Amino acid sequence: MLLCREFKFDAAHNLINYHGKCERLHGHTYKMSVTLSGTPDHEGMIYDFVDLKKKVNDLVLSQLDHAYINDIIEQPTAEYIAQWIFRQLDAELKRDNCELFEVRVWETETSSVICRREDL
Repeated sequence: MLLCREFKFDAAHNLINYHGKCERLHGHTYKMSVTLSGTPDHEGMIYDFVDLKKKVNDLVLSQLDHAYINDIIEQPTAEYIAQWIFRQLDAELKRDNCELFEVRVWETETSSVICRREDL
């Protein structure tokens, strides 16, 4: 089964290795989804949504929300942001019954990137 929770955060960035309007400082309201793959445990859950929210807040949103992402990721494209988030969460979300399956980051309402383990 797949379990998914969505989050939003606001952040600024500029793409230093890009030639176009995105090389200038600008911001986004990012949408992010975290998907786990697993089987329900003895309580009937893959992962408690409350616990997942706390982990994501502590490990990701506390660093990215209202931040200048270039201070964290040198070339903060949606692709590299998704990889960074996956790395932050991977070991912390692993349990006997589940593991991180994918991270999806929307830079705009219609443009997103999906990162899975094989993309690292």
